[in-house]
Amino acid sequence: MMIMSSWWIAFFTIASFSYLASVSSQPYDYPTANLSSTWINSVSADHSVTFTDNSTVRAILLRGTFGPKYACGFYCNGTCERYLFSVFIVQTNSGGGITSPAVGFPQVVWSANRNSPVRINATLQLTPDGDLVLRDADGTLTWSTNTTGKSVAGLNLTEMGNLVLFDEKNAVVWQSFGHPTDALVPGQVLVAGMNLTAGVSATNWSDGGVFSVSMTSQGLVASVTADPPLVYYDRLYANPKTNKEESYAKYQNGSLQLYVHSVEPSRPDSTIDIPPAASAQYMKLGPDGHLRVFEWGSQWTEVADVFTGYLGVCNYPLVCGIRDLLKRAVQLPEIKLHCRKLQTDK
Repeated sequence: MMIMSSWWIAFFTIASFSYLASVSSQPYDYPTANLSSTWINSVSADHSVTFTDNSTVRAILLRGTFGPKYACGFYCNGTCERYLFSVFIVQTNSGGGITSPAVGFPQVVWSANRNSPVRINATLQLTPDGDLVLRDADGTLTWSTNTTGKSVAGLNLTEMGNLVLFDEKNAVVWQSFGHPTDALVPGQVLVAGMNLTAGVSATNWSDGGVFSVSMTSQGLVASVTADPPLVYYDRLYANPKTNKEESYAKYQNGSLQLYVHSVEPSRPDSTIDIPPAASAQYMKLGPDGHLRVFEWGSQWTEVADVFTGYLGVCNYPLVCGIRDLLKRAVQLPEIKLHCRKLQTDK
């Protein structure tokens, strides 16, 4: 397990709980939960909404009202035989109701059980001992935060979209930001050792996709899963680190900032420009290896493709086909995709 530096934990402790004081002024949302709370993935559950894209959400927590807001709960798409426990962005009205079923489709930015979706009547429980536990309809343990006995006092969904278990001193015990899946939201940090892993397809959420984006001690790397990984994009710094802080990438409004030798509040070592957000925004690694940025306007639209400005469309590994790519990866020390080489010795 990666040990995170004290500054990073402190950062999220402050960011996550700066919003707790404002809960009383937002009477129509429901962003927190106490110990001994249980939620059932039932068709009759409160805050259950079906959208015209065949997705359904059953919100457990919702932070804020009026406009695109973060919620967490059960999510499905398609036949809805299987569900994720996830954090998603939905459209809300001034009363905290989830609205716009024809255009405001839920956007999943984190999920707990992407490899083990659950069925109707699955349960999520925040136990008296402080563990957040997801069980399938037959009682099978699917996922948990493994926080029993760690003095958890409650559950909070922050305005940044971070799902947090906190203790009696409002310190973070566990947080979804510490376990990214395939997406980042503004304010989120990808620390060295963390990665985004693409799903297999738009309808197969499992992390069996071949693409990943990782933050290393030397910078940001996008690669195809292989042994060794086949890099198709990187922003690296070869010089030895001059500080003891972990390297990290931070998703800010208008940029993805890389800190390798530098540490905030100093300027980042490198900045990848992104269109400034006029509304809710997030970036997601797709099954094709593209790291796309999406934003809410009158509907959800793509506003940027982070790597394409450097790579061009023709140089993504998927252009050659995954099977052919992986077959050749076993046989050759380097792979040429149209006009660019993917070096395996980086």
